Amino acid sequence: MNIIKKAKDNLFFILVLLVYLLISIFRPTMAFESVKNSAYYIKEMLIIMPVIFVLTALLDLWVPKDKIMQLLGKEAKGKGLVLSFIIGSISAGPIYAAFPMSIMLHKKGASIRNIVVILSSWAVIKIPMLLSEAKFLGPKFMIIRWVLTVLAIIIFSWIADKIIKDEDIPNKEEVKVGIEINKKACIGCSLCVKTYPEVFKMDGKKAFVKDYDEDTVNKEKLNEAVKVCPVKAIESDL
Repeated sequence: MNIIKKAKDNLFFILVLLVYLLISIFRPTMAFESVKNSAYYIKEMLIIMPVIFVLTALLDLWVPKDKIMQLLGKEAKGKGLVLSFIIGSISAGPIYAAFPMSIMLHKKGASIRNIVVILSSWAVIKIPMLLSEAKFLGPKFMIIRWVLTVLAIIIFSWIADKIIKDEDIPNKEEVKVGIEINKKACIGCSLCVKTYPEVFKMDGKKAFVKDYDEDTVNKEKLNEAVKVCPVKAIESDL
């Protein structure tokens, strides 16, 4: 049973291995080139991805959820689209570097549509690529292609937003209601406890949320506790 479950969890990887096996049987030369190219990309990923994970973790720590929802959430509308295009266009690195960041942004409230725009613009309208395109194919070609590509991205992102639901994205954390403290981010400064001791308490070197009644929470004191946290470890949707 465990073997079957593991096979299902790694189905894509198994299919890739089978394809390589078949190619090696019928086209050994092609199989050799495929393995060589795969090794190159794996080496590239091993160099780039650790840096991407670190940067993503820092963004997750430093950028509060309410700010992401305000700028890239469903209610951001045109402002969110423009910002998504900017993020994707100025970003550097291969497209797979955008996936961890996209998961983080989605976890913090970015809409499916804006995630699609970021990934699409990252892939096809990055500024360094546009400069090279203008150099080799001419400015007119670049501008027309850019305009048509942007229009296509806007249309496809709207369609994707209608088809893909938040729960369809794997590793999407459930939206939690109430008051929470990111234990990894908390540095134990106890400012939240001093600001609102009725809700927060210290346990060792970390702050915790006490049992509370949502109807009796003092919103002003709660918001003040959120603001004074130096690492923005407190999240609340009350």
